[in-house]
Order: sequence, then C-alpha cells, then structure tokens
Amino acid sequence: MEIKGKNITIIGAERSGIAAALLAKKMGAVPFVSDFSVSDKISERCKLLEKEEIKFELGSHSDQILNCDFAVLSPGVPSDSNVVLKLMKADKKIISEIEFAYNFCKGKIIAITGTNGKTTTTSLAAYTLKSCGVKSYAAGNIGLAFSDIALEVDELDFVVLEVSSFQLDFIEKFKPNFAVLLNITPDHLDRYDNKLENYVLSKFRIFENQNEADYAIINYDDPIIAQQDLNCRAAKYSFSTNSEVERGTFLRGQNLCFKNEDGEEVVCGKNDVILRGKHNLSNVLSVLNVFKLINLPNEAIKNALSTFEPVEHRLEFVAEIEGVDYINDSKATNVDAVWYALESFDEAVYLILGGKDKGNDYTKIDNQVQRIVKKIYAIGSSSDKIKKHFESFVNVRKVRSLKEAIKLARKEAHPGEVVLLSPACASFDMFENYEDRGRKFKEAVNEMVV
Repeated sequence: MEIKGKNITIIGAERSGIAAALLAKKMGAVPFVSDFSVSDKISERCKLLEKEEIKFELGSHSDQILNCDFAVLSPGVPSDSNVVLKLMKADKKIISEIEFAYNFCKGKIIAITGTNGKTTTTSLAAYTLKSCGVKSYAAGNIGLAFSDIALEVDELDFVVLEVSSFQLDFIEKFKPNFAVLLNITPDHLDRYDNKLENYVLSKFRIFENQNEADYAIINYDDPIIAQQDLNCRAAKYSFSTNSEVERGTFLRGQNLCFKNEDGEEVVCGKNDVILRGKHNLSNVLSVLNVFKLINLPNEAIKNALSTFEPVEHRLEFVAEIEGVDYINDSKATNVDAVWYALESFDEAVYLILGGKDKGNDYTKIDNQVQRIVKKIYAIGSSSDKIKKHFESFVNVRKVRSLKEAIKLARKEAHPGEVVLLSPACASFDMFENYEDRGRKFKEAVNEMVV
C-alpha cells in the first residue's frame, strides 16, 4: 500500500488507533485521529500524537473526518455507529487496523480467532515459537497493536495475532498464512443485530483471502463451526479432543497426536501440558497444527507446553491461603467462558459471579454449578438476576463488593477447595475493565497473605 501524502482518518484513540496513526505518519501519510471520548486515559494517550505533531480531536466526530482518502477503524467502534454511517454516506473507504498494518508486514502471520481462548492460545503460540528459536511477535488484541510492530517484522519472522470479529469486519486483503478458528458461541450479538449467523460470518472472514499455500485450522468438535461450509482455498486441518481427525491434531488416550498425508505421530503427552482444563487442551491442539506444519521439533514443543505460564486473568493462580486456592478468571466475560472454567476443576468451588449482564443465559452452566459449586457470591448490577436464577439449587449471597465476597469466601471455604472469580459479565458497572477487576481481586487476596 502506497500512502505517502495521503490523508487518513483514524477513528478511535485507543491503543490500536494511536499505533495506526504513528505508522501512517512514519509511512509519509497525513493522519487525523478522532475519538468521541474525552476521558483522562484517552487524553493521556493523545500526548503521543502531540509529540509527533499529528492532529486529533476529542469529544466529537466533526466533518474533518471526511477529509480523507480512506479511514482506519479501531475495533472498539461499532460498525453501526453514527461515525461509521457518516463515513459510509460520504462514500469513504473504511478498513480495520489489522488490514491497515497487514499492508506493511513482511513476515508470516498466524491469526487466531474464536469466542473464547484467543489470548491464551496467542500467548502460547508466541511463547512456543520463541522457545524453539523462532523470532515471533504477539500482537492484535493482546498487548501490542499490529501497527506497533508491522515494520519491525522480517520475512522469516512470525506474527501471532489475536483477532476479534470486530477487526475482521473491515478487512479487504488481510490474509494470514495460518488461520485458526478456536470456537464459536453467542457473544457480542448486540454488534450483529442480535443474529448469531452474522457473528459466525464475521469469524469465518479470517479464511476468505487465503490461497493454496495457506492453512485453515478449525475446531472439529464445535457444533456451530461444523454447520458451516468452509469454502476456502487453503489446506484444511482440524483439531479435536473427542475424535481422531483425518488431518490435524487430536487426543488419543493420554497422547496429543498429529496426522497428515505423511503419517501419524505422538507429539507429547497430556500431562506435558501445564494449562488445566479440556478447553485448554483444545487450544493447545489448535496451534499444535501450526507447530508441526512449520517443523518445530517435538521435544522443544513439549518443553514449551510444560513451562508456559498461564495468561493473567485467565484461570490465573493467585495464592493458596490456609489450603484454599484463589483463582483469577476475570477474563470470563460470558457464560461459556465460565462453563470452561468450572469444567477445569474437580475441587469444590466458591464462585464469584456477576457484573454488567449482557443478556446472559445462565442455564448453560446449571449442570456445572450443581456439580461443583458450593456457594455463589453475586456482585454488581446483575446480582438480582443471578440470585433469582441459581438460588433454587445452590446457596447464593448478594454482596456489595468484590472485597466483601473474598472475605466471606475465606471464612467459608475449606482446605482443598477453590475460590474462583469467573464473573460471566462485563466489568463496567464496577471497574474500568476486566483487567482492573482482576487486579483488584488479586490485591484483595494478597492482602490476606500473612
């Protein structure tokens, strides 16, 4: 993409928007950043723009956004928002930040999407590549924006991208060498006219530009994915914890296996995987395809899987206090993520649940709650809904704060049991974001450590 001298409007001044603006300036374009927010956090970020003499506006989207050759949309901006409709009405081309950065990246791309498990899988993939001596970057929805590192990547390097459906909505030529679809469950449907099929189509866009030299990797066990016709030119591989697949990775007994036209092999054992839970075995199997397709040695893969540290806020062990484990799963912002969390434990669980409800259907976790949860502490604006749903078959107590829930759990949990923060809800009613919620949980737990 030749952008020298072009005017580029960037909508959104969060991490990816700022990175896109800096990249545009570096490539000789004239970026203009517009954000409707006037928060202190946004204002602080915009100091980077001031330093680079990049013009921006906060608090509105003026007509100045229309003075552009094309617009770059940050993932947090809904596709049906007024600013997007304004650009469309003016017939302005709109692309996502990952599409923009893709044009300047020389390296090979491993793109990972799905409703749950993206961050853990992206981190694991990047960690394993580095452990095997392969230069790699983790970017996208995790840590760095793609635009932050696009120019640094050499042809032999790998970029492991965590990709959301919002970022895929405005791609044009984006083509990963390896596209991994972990799973699909209903989430963010408010961004898709409350239609699951729209959300599914968005996720499947990860494959649409791939060619015969690329690889499409899908979850064989996922019923929603199984219903779709994967109509792409890439070589198709799959992964499963339940069945032996024709081409791809699967679990056989205690072994993680890989199979293709050249034969079948055991890569490592189930006990070599430090991450707990069947869902994490599925995540591991997904990128095991990538590792084998780029010929990483089994012993190095095994070593990486056994030494990888779980991602912060995803089933993160915080402390053991008087024989009770405290686990931070603040990233579980939907009901399906809580199902996976509960599935990871055989010990009795004291569950902290609640926050800003997104139309949750809690019946999905009824069986898991009945199987393992001894008590629920309901927090946030959804506490009434949670109490009403669960109180007929489990002890539920509404509490005013996360700290109160932790103090009560300490009194009531016994050695060998687990206190788990896995909220099933967004955090915005009580916290800045799920990271803030997770940090507050860890701070409160660590205050109890003598």
